[in-house]
Amino acid sequence: MPDIQQAKILIMATDGFEQSELMVPRQKLSEAGATVEVAAPKSRMNQAEIRGWDEKDWGKSVKVDKDVESVDPSSYDALVLPGGQINPDKLRTEQKAIEIIRAFYSSGKVIAAICHAPWLLVEAGVIKDKKCTSYHSIKTDIVNAGGEWRDETVVADQGVITSRNPGDLEAFVRKIVEEVREGSHAGRRQAAE
Repeated sequence: MPDIQQAKILIMATDGFEQSELMVPRQKLSEAGATVEVAAPKSRMNQAEIRGWDEKDWGKSVKVDKDVESVDPSSYDALVLPGGQINPDKLRTEQKAIEIIRAFYSSGKVIAAICHAPWLLVEAGVIKDKKCTSYHSIKTDIVNAGGEWRDETVVADQGVITSRNPGDLEAFVRKIVEEVREGSHAGRRQAAE
């Protein structure tokens, strides 16, 4: 994979993303030189933006660059999945979103999920036997899917990066940059069908 200045990174989300968990990685990765695009389900493209959740109420909206249906995973070096309760719960019902996660995984590309976003890794069948973390309320879901849950700021296992909450964002973004620089993790176990 390229250095972060040449990397192309996809952030996949929908309404209800935890505001800081999308905006901070988008800003920090862009400042580091990466090209960052936001994709959302086609149903949101009519509005051309998705709306964040900021602690206890709706937050700011973010411009969407493309719909999930038109994403070609081979065009990107890494996938970032913001959390929040609403966003990953909605996205895990979108078959194309799950297919994109599986494609990134099977090609050995970096996948970074924070807070409740590891629900998407569970749905895609890529968390089994992986060391990971998440927001504490979905620990049982991760363990039941075969993940090795840890209460740590950031956990990386063969290019799959996970963090617990917005307080972990600095370490989360730093680990994304590090893993992109490390290169492909093509030797990892294939995603479940």
